[in-house]
Amino acid sequence: MQTITDADAAQIESWLKAAGLDYYICDQCHGLHLSEIQGTDGVLDARLFVEEDGLLFSTELEVRPSWLFHLQADLSRLNMAYPSLKLFLDVSDDSLPRLVVCDLLLGRAGITQAQFEHFIGVCLDATAALLEECQHSGWLGWPEEGQTEPPASLH
Repeated sequence: MQTITDADAAQIESWLKAAGLDYYICDQCHGLHLSEIQGTDGVLDARLFVEEDGLLFSTELEVRPSWLFHLQADLSRLNMAYPSLKLFLDVSDDSLPRLVVCDLLLGRAGITQAQFEHFIGVCLDATAALLEECQHSGWLGWPEEGQTEPPASLH
């Protein structure tokens, strides 16, 4: 089994193809957008970045502003429930709040195709489970008609 110590985007693209995963490259970033999750409701971006130290998996979920404090209160539990992922909130004045989901595969010592496929499979499975939990809790996107909002104030 060949170990690649200086994996580049072309190598990772070939491994994504070999794993049967659809992706695309946009003109606004150097990430490989993963189509499997990218098109899901509540997902803003799902990308794989080839960095100097390895591979960074990153997914951004759009959080309903009215549920931001509920999600913040549950963030520690979520980080423990999904130990292979690192979760944090990104709140800025110029966009809706986001739940950022990350994982990192350090690759300076080398990465094999099997190791890559295991990494990306674990990332996608854990992110899909987290996404399902967030959708079930009503934390993502805008409410549909008939959905309830959280209480106006918390005591």
